[in-house]
Amino acid sequence: MYRAPVDEIAFTLKDVAGLRRALDEGRLGDLSVDLVDAILAEAGRFATEEVAPLGTVGDRNGPVLKDGAVTTTPGWKDLYRRWAEGGWNSLTGPEEFGGQGLPTMLSVATLEMWNSAAMAFALCPTLTMGAVEALDKHATDALKRTYLPKLVSGEWTGTMNLTEPQAGSDLNALRARAERAADGTYRIFGQKIFITYGEQDFSDNIVHLVLARLPDAPAGTRGISLFLVPKLLVDADGTPGRRNDVFCASLEHKLGIHGSPTCTMIFGDGFVAGEEKGAVGWLVGEENRGLACMFTMMNNARLAIGLEGVGIAEAAFQKALAFANERRQGKASGWSGDGMAPIVHHPDVQRMLLTMQAHTRIARSISFCCAHALDMARVSEGGEKIHWQERANLLTPVAKAYSTDIGSEVASLGIQVHGGMGFVEETGAAALYRDARIASIYEGTNGIQAIDLVTRKLPQSDGAHVHGYIAELAATVAAFGKSGIDGAAAAAARLDQSIEDLTAATRHLQSMLAAGETDRALAGATPYLRLFALAAGGACLARAALADPSPQRVALCRFFAENMAGDTVSLRGQVVGGADGLLAAGRHLVAG
Repeated sequence: MYRAPVDEIAFTLKDVAGLRRALDEGRLGDLSVDLVDAILAEAGRFATEEVAPLGTVGDRNGPVLKDGAVTTTPGWKDLYRRWAEGGWNSLTGPEEFGGQGLPTMLSVATLEMWNSAAMAFALCPTLTMGAVEALDKHATDALKRTYLPKLVSGEWTGTMNLTEPQAGSDLNALRARAERAADGTYRIFGQKIFITYGEQDFSDNIVHLVLARLPDAPAGTRGISLFLVPKLLVDADGTPGRRNDVFCASLEHKLGIHGSPTCTMIFGDGFVAGEEKGAVGWLVGEENRGLACMFTMMNNARLAIGLEGVGIAEAAFQKALAFANERRQGKASGWSGDGMAPIVHHPDVQRMLLTMQAHTRIARSISFCCAHALDMARVSEGGEKIHWQERANLLTPVAKAYSTDIGSEVASLGIQVHGGMGFVEETGAAALYRDARIASIYEGTNGIQAIDLVTRKLPQSDGAHVHGYIAELAATVAAFGKSGIDGAAAAAARLDQSIEDLTAATRHLQSMLAAGETDRALAGATPYLRLFALAAGGACLARAALADPSPQRVALCRFFAENMAGDTVSLRGQVVGGADGLLAAGRHLVAG
């Protein structure tokens, strides 16, 4: 059974990501270390004792659709009520609308716990939090007053409606349409697919944020507008009233996240008898500028999805470690007890477990550092604000893609540690693997994250920001190497090689972009993102060992340096020298 690693999460927040320094400098208002510890402790208790026991129930008893209404997993409706009443949905919400206004760092820390306990359950509030941010930044005051208090409290939930059957990652192909109404509202028509929690029984109302085109809109993404479309229209007194012309037509049958209703939503099909066709919607932001508004929600979601990867990886590691200490097979030199040794004593099993642990801690560190940058950008001004916003921009695609990739990889290793029992549903190891797989796909595939990193984030500040970040990583590794900690100098030398690989690969990609050789740069984008994460991750492990030079932390950093950091050499080779071979071979894959 999962147990929230509260102490490790708190340590990473404070001493790796930078929360302690921000608190010491008074950058985060009245927030104190004691309050942070209290919030994390209670979140850990709730995740461990209340969410985790129902996670397996959700995997085996998914939602049911009947007559347009969805009944969720037994026990989940009441669990959500207790979760919202505990104030977890309002943690980072704007204080003006009932939120607690706490830092993003606390939100991502708790998101990790909810996702470890039950990723399918955590998806619902994840999207609501994104909707809150989008509306807070782009909606009119009237819409904010009507919808934000209920969304912030969790009494109502939010969704994101982008994808259509013919339009996945390419939003140019969107066909959903909007028509202006005489009263200043709009009528929305169309179909959206893969809508997470598009229909459910958790909340009194569901607030859909929908991308659609107006009749006179320009072609492409410049002609997309964003609309707020509630399931139930809100009466003058603020309570949900009559049903809007939007409904769930079907639920997807999925590889994983079985407890999460993934809906096909129909807008404006005359579902409401006696009413004019068209789902009533309100414009968010400006006409034809909806994509910028939606990206506010998507950027929030991309970091949150990264925490899904971290959460799954942590749960898989815990499950595998517990099994390895119980399962007995063969002889091992480190075992002096009677009979067969617990498999945790076998070096190859130790290799798998340490690989799982290192990846998980690195992903957690990068994600928390990204959240820290967002918080610092929020409380800063001028050049400092620009610096922190660029840092958040740089780390967001890495946090999303690396964390979700290792969510699948760590869950897969977890099955391997379990052996045949991992392939059996009874242990729960397979469920984690199934759940993890989607996170690399939605909210922008990881290939798109790599493209974003290379083409949009490396050029920030004329390419200087990324090199400033790399210099910070190098300084951390150098400090570790000079610390006098046993084994640190040798480990630091290997970590420094990874940073050198990152520097060379970065300069190569920047030169390709400057020369207009975009295809050659993009050929190396995915290996570059992995290289970036490993080099940054080694520095994060070194920073952790500097803050707490315990034998376990130093040993894990050394294991990473000697067994995993060397991958950056081959990744650098792919980035710098692999494009021509890839593009030449790729031509033979094209039909016709």
